[in-house]
Amino acid sequence: MGSQDEHTDGTGRRALLGAAMFGAGGAVLGLSGTARAATAGSAGHGGGLKSLPVPTIIGHRGASGYRPEHTFGSYQLALDLGADIVEAGDLVPTRDGHLVCRHEPEIGGTTDVADHKEFADRKRTKVLDGVSTTGWFTEDFTLAELKTLRAIERIPANRPHNTLYNGRWEIPTFEEVLKWQDEQTRRRGKQVWIYPETKHPTYFRGLGLGLEERVAKLLHKHGKARRNSPVILQSFEPTSIQRLNKLVDNPLVVLLSAANTRPWDFVATGDPRTVADLITPKGLREIAGYVQGIGPTLDLVITKKADGSLDKETTLVADAHKVGLILHPYTMRNENPFLPAEYRKGTDADAYGDAFGAFQRYFATGIDGVFTDNADTGVLAREDFVNG
Repeated sequence: MGSQDEHTDGTGRRALLGAAMFGAGGAVLGLSGTARAATAGSAGHGGGLKSLPVPTIIGHRGASGYRPEHTFGSYQLALDLGADIVEAGDLVPTRDGHLVCRHEPEIGGTTDVADHKEFADRKRTKVLDGVSTTGWFTEDFTLAELKTLRAIERIPANRPHNTLYNGRWEIPTFEEVLKWQDEQTRRRGKQVWIYPETKHPTYFRGLGLGLEERVAKLLHKHGKARRNSPVILQSFEPTSIQRLNKLVDNPLVVLLSAANTRPWDFVATGDPRTVADLITPKGLREIAGYVQGIGPTLDLVITKKADGSLDKETTLVADAHKVGLILHPYTMRNENPFLPAEYRKGTDADAYGDAFGAFQRYFATGIDGVFTDNADTGVLAREDFVNG
């Protein structure tokens, strides 16, 4: 993966990174993980990013290791399991301009739409960010129509137990999520954080369904568009984040895929840069001009060998911290296929491997937090790391 492979190893560097990590998060050294988490919780609404415990445990699409993703069942459970932030949700629009929470605009794999005969004629093949995709798309449905559907498990081969909950929950709207956040904050007596993402913003802008203005309008309406508001906004398209930066004062994060890929907005505008260019010291300096953090894929933090085992730690954590950026990589999952090869146990696709070992390895790099489908595992792994 080019220059990001170059690194220096050794305990000295790790100690430095550890110090940088705790410094960046504003956490207090010496407290147990639980005590630090409690301290963070009491910092409340005004604390901003620095009020969060480090490493921060982010419930990826809720508690999607245990419930169908992007449902209130999944979001609720993530909080119950100790997540510091819930990724509620990936935002896509309806035909009538509402924002709903789905991982992708194509909903054949995450809802029971295929069972609805009245929507059989809505099945389409579209080109989504250069990829031909067949199914049912949120932008072809009104909100009222989408509310007649129910969520199902996206990866049943890995999570057969989650199919128990198929059909239990509907598709949430972003506005419902904002109200739920307030209700949960009151009920739990501590600030609940969310981490929504604008999905395929260039694609939707081309359809006349621009996401950023809709997100900003709802955040302003609910008084959550401030610098210390407990809503972090993220996108794989840097120009979407730059657009949001002009509309709201929320903490912002640019997501980064594999080093050899290009953000789709770059492809659309002819910008030749790849993710590898964005994670150079120069690229990171530029990103730091309009965001507070980056969300790299874990492989940008530690590269992998051809066999799927971990290889070399990159300089990304140190380089990002140097320009004041926090890092929230994605995604830790407990099941074998999603773990680095050396942490797998047996060959069952839905069996758990040594997720705790993998968490420790990634935490040791100095990352400020991590997205995980299994918030409870992440919280325990943080306890081990902080107290170890």
